[in-house]
Order: sequence, then structure tokens, then C-alpha cells
Amino acid sequence: MKDQLLARLELLIPPPLVALALAILMALIVPFVPRPAQLPFHHLALCSLVAAGGIVSALLGVYCFWRHKTTINPHRPDRTSALVTSGIYRFTRNPMYVGILLVLAAWALYLSHILPLLLVPLFMVYLNRFQIGPEEQRLEKRFGTDFTSYRDSVRRWL
Repeated sequence: MKDQLLARLELLIPPPLVALALAILMALIVPFVPRPAQLPFHHLALCSLVAAGGIVSALLGVYCFWRHKTTINPHRPDRTSALVTSGIYRFTRNPMYVGILLVLAAWALYLSHILPLLLVPLFMVYLNRFQIGPEEQRLEKRFGTDFTSYRDSVRRWL
């Protein structure tokens, strides 16, 4: 029964919504722990740099999918028409998820707390189990050894 419940969660919630829920949770826990009244400029610059890196990573991933005319819909990996291994996909198998992760990390850094930062790995754990794992199973079925070769040569995250 537990396995059935977990299987029902696979590919259910879009990763941007998971990140948004975690970002809201981060903001809600901040009032319970003191933080600096005003953030120094270098802190804001770091947050902006991390967020910009995330946005660039995600956009490059979307661009590669667009160029190969395949779907970016995370709920329908079975509709993938091409295995994208070029561009940013030479460095990470999931640049869109890396992008979301970096934006979430930038938000946690901006909040200037250890508690929000501790929630960032939770996003990775959730995606590994309920999004990336099921996606990769379907990609392996669809593309066979081409996908397994790619999976074995390029990291999941970074």
C-alpha cells in the first residue's frame, strides 16, 4: 500500500510548484529565527548571481529542447521525441531542475537563515525520487542504450 501511494506521487506535482511551496515554507519559518535587519550589498549580489545562474541554466535547457523539437512537459516524458545530449546537456542531465534548485538556493540565501538553506536539499530528494527517477525509467525504455550511455557519462545534477 505504501508503495502504491509513493508510485501515485511520481510525476504528479510539477517541479516549479514543489519549489514554490518550499520557497513559501522558507519565508514562513524565517520570522521564528532572528536575521540581520539590513543585508549588505555583497550578500544581495551573491543571491542575484546564484539566481541568475539558475535562470540561465533553465533557459539553456528549454532552448535545447526547443531546438530539438521535443517536449519540456515533466509529466509526460513518454512524449519525448528526441534524446537531447548536446549544449548544456553535456554537463548535466537536468539543467532545468538545476536552474530551479539554484533559484531556490538564492532565495534561501537571501532569507539569511540556516533553516531555509536546510530545505534546499529536500527539493533535490523529492525530485530524485518522484520526478527524475520516473523520467529516467521512461527515457531508458524509449531510447535504450543511447540513454543508458548518456546517463552513465553525464551527471544527474552537476
